[in-house]
Amino acid sequence: MTVLVVGASGFLGAEVCRQAVAVGRRVVGTYHGGAVAVPGVVTRRLDVTDRAAVRALVAEVRPDAVVGTPYRYGDWAVTADGAAHVAYAAAEAGARLVHISSDALHGGRPEPYRDDEPPTPVFPYGAAKAAAETAVRAIDPGAALVRTSLILGERSKQIQLCRDALAGRATLFTDELRCPVDVTDLAAAVLELVDHPYAGPLNVAGTDAVSRADLGLLVARAEGLDPAGLKTSTGAAAGVLRPTDVRLDSTRAAGLLRTRLRGVRELLAA
Repeated sequence: MTVLVVGASGFLGAEVCRQAVAVGRRVVGTYHGGAVAVPGVVTRRLDVTDRAAVRALVAEVRPDAVVGTPYRYGDWAVTADGAAHVAYAAAEAGARLVHISSDALHGGRPEPYRDDEPPTPVFPYGAAKAAAETAVRAIDPGAALVRTSLILGERSKQIQLCRDALAGRATLFTDELRCPVDVTDLAAAVLELVDHPYAGPLNVAGTDAVSRADLGLLVARAEGLDPAGLKTSTGAAAGVLRPTDVRLDSTRAAGLLRTRLRGVRELLAA
């Protein structure tokens, strides 16, 4: 099987590449700004906003499956249009598509979100991710849409943000609840879906709901750092327009997949 990973230079894309190579798959990974540092991956530079270039690359590679991970915060053309271009090219080639989406497309509420609930975005990035999903579902109804949360692991931006807040260089919100997931768990789940006929949205996130401030305290405990210096605030006080409580109910994924989606408390305790 040939797997094309669009966005292989990213945190999740690189891990998907590593795991796919490890099980003997031919992997082609694309990059735009940064290099793909995964041995065994054939690399191609790609601008996902260029529809013709996306179609040409997919036609050249002839993948059995495409994993679409690219996004750029604040860039509609990459996040929304790029996802549509990848979906169109994958459908044209008859390739299985696993599209990576986000909890950011929800508006926030006291109850966890189920897999099939429609987007209710309240800020531009969430709107772009919602538009991406709409385009992918219209182009390829058989695609799997993985809705996930904060991605943790070695070199995770989320963990580094916590370290910065513990050192007084950043601020973590107390009112933004998410369900962080380990990058290795998420990549394994994505590769399972490559081989699975599941279609539509699927929540793939960790079992623990925590605020960013809670995450900072867990990182402090795990790394032996002083929690007293942790800088916290609320999104409302900071004037930030973002969803607050966007917990994902991943019960369906837990029953569908072999991969165990660990909670952040277990991850950081280990």
